Amino acid sequence: MSLIPQAKNKINRKYVSPAAIRVVEKLRAADYEGYIVGGAVRDLILGNKPKDFDVATNATPEEVKGLFRSARIIGRRFQIVHVRDGREIIEVTTYRGPHLSEGSIKSASKQSDKGLLLRDNVYGTLAEDAARRDLTINAMYYNPIDGSVLDQMDGQKDINARLVRVLGDPQTRYREDPVRMLRVVRFAAKLQFDIESETEAAIRVCGPLLAEIPPARLFDEFLKLFMAGHGRPTLLLLLRYQLLDSLCPDAAFLIEKEPRFKTLVTQAMGNTDQRVKDGRHVTPAFLLAALLWPVVQTRADNLVRAGEAAAQAIHSAGQQVIAETCQKMAIPKRFSFPVREIWELQTRLERRQPKRVKDLLADRRFRAAYDLLLLREESSETLNNAGEFWEQQQLEYPDLVGTAPPRTEDKSPRRRRPRRKREG
Repeated sequence: MSLIPQAKNKINRKYVSPAAIRVVEKLRAADYEGYIVGGAVRDLILGNKPKDFDVATNATPEEVKGLFRSARIIGRRFQIVHVRDGREIIEVTTYRGPHLSEGSIKSASKQSDKGLLLRDNVYGTLAEDAARRDLTINAMYYNPIDGSVLDQMDGQKDINARLVRVLGDPQTRYREDPVRMLRVVRFAAKLQFDIESETEAAIRVCGPLLAEIPPARLFDEFLKLFMAGHGRPTLLLLLRYQLLDSLCPDAAFLIEKEPRFKTLVTQAMGNTDQRVKDGRHVTPAFLLAALLWPVVQTRADNLVRAGEAAAQAIHSAGQQVIAETCQKMAIPKRFSFPVREIWELQTRLERRQPKRVKDLLADRRFRAAYDLLLLREESSETLNNAGEFWEQQQLEYPDLVGTAPPRTEDKSPRRRRPRRKREG
C-alpha cells in the first residue's frame, strides 16, 4: 500500500471538515481505525473544498453507533451510520470485504441472477475495502491526524493523468451495480477527466443493464447528474454513451435526431449550470420540462394535426409523457405537476391575449415557462416574437411576476354525497 506523506499530497487542512476530524479522532481514541475516504480525498488532492465528508472504519455499524449519541444506522443494501455534528452529517461506513458465496453460513451479500448486488453487508479490512470501491480516484484514505494518504489503487496516478477508471473488471463491476456507469460519466463531466479505455468500452456493452435499477433510485441519480452545476457536459456524455435512453428514451432519440431540440436542451443545461455557479436557486422541474419538451411538443403537434385544440393537445401529451417517464424515473408529484404547468403555459404565452397578461405574469410558473419560451426561440422556433412581448410586460408590471398563490393539482369541484334521510 502506497503511503503519501503530508508534504507530498499537499492537502490543505483548512478545507477539511472539523466534524469529520472529530469523528476520526473519537474512533481512534476507542482503538478503532478511522480515515476520511472517497470523493472528499480526491477533491482535497485536486485543491478543491469538498461538500461532503465520509469516514471509513473497521468498527461495525453497531460499534460506531455506541460511540456517538447523535448516530443512527440507515440502509439495507449496505448499512452505514450517519453521525450528526451540529448542522453537518458525517457518513461512517465499515470496511467492506469480498462477497461471500451464497452457500456460506456468514454470507451477508446477495446478487441477482444477472450479477446485480441486492444486499451487501460484508465487512472486511482496509485493503479489501479499497479494492471494493468503484473508481481508483475514490479509493484513497486520508488520515487527518498526521496528514498522510493511503493509496493502494494508484488513485493519485489517475488524478495526475486526469483519468476516470473503474476498479477491477469494468463489466463485472457494472453488472454488480449498473449505476456505476452513471457515476463514471458524472465524474468525467465534473472533473473534466477522460474515461479510461476499458472503463469506456464496457459502458457500451452494459448500458441496457440500467433497466434493472428501481425508478426511485434513477431519479435520485438524475438529480446528481444535472443539479450539481455540470449538467451540460454530463448530458453530452450521456448521449455519447446512449445512457440517456435509460432515463428518457424518446427524449434521447429526438435530441439526437433534431438539432433544434439538442440546442434547446443543452442550452437549458448550460443556463442551469451557470445558476448553480452563481449560487442561485435551481429546480428539477425546469430541467425536466426542458429535457422532455421535445417529446411533448412532437406529440402535441401530432394531436393538433389530428384535429385537437393546441391547449388540449399539450395537456394530453404532457400527461402521457410524465406517465411514461415515471416508469423509468419515479418523478415525485412535487416536480411532475410544476413540469406540466410549465408546458401548458407555453400555448398561453404564445397567444399573448391582452386580457390575460396580468394573470399570466402573476402565475408562479411564469418565470420558468418564460425561460422555456426563450429557449424555444433561441433554438430557431418561430413564435412571432413572443419572448420580446413578455419581456416588455415584465418591465411594465415588475411587481406582478410570480405573485399568485400555488394552484392545487385537482382543479375539479368535489361532489358532495347526498344526505341520507333519517328513518322514522
